[in-house]
Amino acid sequence: MPKTKHSLLRVKACNEINQVTETPKIAYAFPELRCTFDGRSIVPDIAVLLWEQIQFDESGEPVDDVRIAPYWTIEILSPQQSSNRVTRKIIHCLKHGCQLGLLVDPDDRS
Repeated sequence: MPKTKHSLLRVKACNEINQVTETPKIAYAFPELRCTFDGRSIVPDIAVLLWEQIQFDESGEPVDDVRIAPYWTIEILSPQQSSNRVTRKIIHCLKHGCQLGLLVDPDDRS
């Protein structure tokens, strides 16, 4: 489970991205959003969807089920988490339409 550094990085990154992209309806950064595509579900720390990728229901609320790879996937490595496993998840996204995959390691600030 995420700890303080991990959670703080996720919140700050989402806020920074959304501050720039939400009002002009360019994109939106979602924390822990399940994305299902190519027979697999992934839940990146941050999934960024382009605004036109976000489906809305008749009342203007976002539809819960996301059936595409995120436009960006951002993973923040947790202590004891395998960087190889997380990298494979990012590569899966990139192979299916994701345009950017970031792996953030808070311990070495990279």
